[in-house]
Amino acid sequence: MVVLPTDTVYGIGCDAFDAKAVRYLLEAKGRGPDMPVPVLVGSWTTIDGLVLSVPRDARALIEAFWPGGLSLVLQHAPSLTWDLGHTRGTVMLRMPLHPVALELLRDVGPMAVSSANKSGFPPATTAAQAQQQLGEEVGVYLDGGTSGENIPSTIVDLTGPEPLVLREGAVAVSQVREVLGREVEVAG
Repeated sequence: MVVLPTDTVYGIGCDAFDAKAVRYLLEAKGRGPDMPVPVLVGSWTTIDGLVLSVPRDARALIEAFWPGGLSLVLQHAPSLTWDLGHTRGTVMLRMPLHPVALELLRDVGPMAVSSANKSGFPPATTAAQAQQQLGEEVGVYLDGGTSGENIPSTIVDLTGPEPLVLREGAVAVSQVREVLGREVEVAG
């Protein structure tokens, strides 16, 4: 496992295809598989091999907001043998806007990444804060300085008939509506 800087907060990550590493990541955070781990990617094209299909809405949002603070929930490719938690056949994907994170993701491939903190505690905005919470449970801490704004990503679920904003964060709902050219429901 590695702690890495992102454009939102520091994350704790591992190989998305190593089920044992993902379980260890969840244990280090103090949470269970009922809260699945998102996957970070280092390029737009990486998602083509991870999901069943990339809908037009997903492509439009990716072109507008990646890399950046937008996470997309899509149906994952059935051929993948990963275990990210109780995902019900979906995966949440994001491409962070941080040079250290992007370089790492391009070198190692998709990573299961969650905020670098113990469950219930504030997310770390520095490598030192992450190390205070996670200690020796993580072997590598990449220090990229203070992370970007402590604002979570906006999450848009594209698994249903219409886009659904699950959480508003770094990207405003109005921006999502503008890119898609229509109204978008917000979970509430």
